[in-house]
Amino acid sequence: AVVTTDTGTFVLEFYPDAAPVAVDNFIKLINQKFYDGLTFHRKVDAPGLNIIQGGCPEGDGTGGPGWTIVDEHTNPNQRPHVRGTLAMARTSAPDSSGSQFYICLKPQPHLDGDYTTFGGVIQGMDVVDQLSMGDVMTKIRLEAKSKYVKATAE
Repeated sequence: AVVTTDTGTFVLEFYPDAAPVAVDNFIKLINQKFYDGLTFHRKVDAPGLNIIQGGCPEGDGTGGPGWTIVDEHTNPNQRPHVRGTLAMARTSAPDSSGSQFYICLKPQPHLDGDYTTFGGVIQGMDVVDQLSMGDVMTKIRLEAKSKYVKATAE
């Protein structure tokens, strides 16, 4: 998926083996243009937590799409929270994720097993690093990953 912001563009890949429900939900929201015009409402870059979070229709972290999805952080194929990881945000309640997501600015191993990881940044992490609270996601569109990943010779 290609995320266009007022700061620049970055590209995400998805991990359907790690979180099929979260990936399907995110793609459904992209196809509905749910994220277009929403902001990154939270940025924490401090010892212990280094993330940028967005996807709230209220712009304050309280909103969602009108439904929630099941947590998948116990899936044996879950990926660790490394720099660039894409994961579902949720309240303290189980199965409370909806549309809000975060991207790790640095590795966050203490979040492993508690939050569902479902993708990662494959291009434009420099743009993600520059994002600030209030920056707008102009649009998110599904595009072939092959357009952004160079083929490697075996």
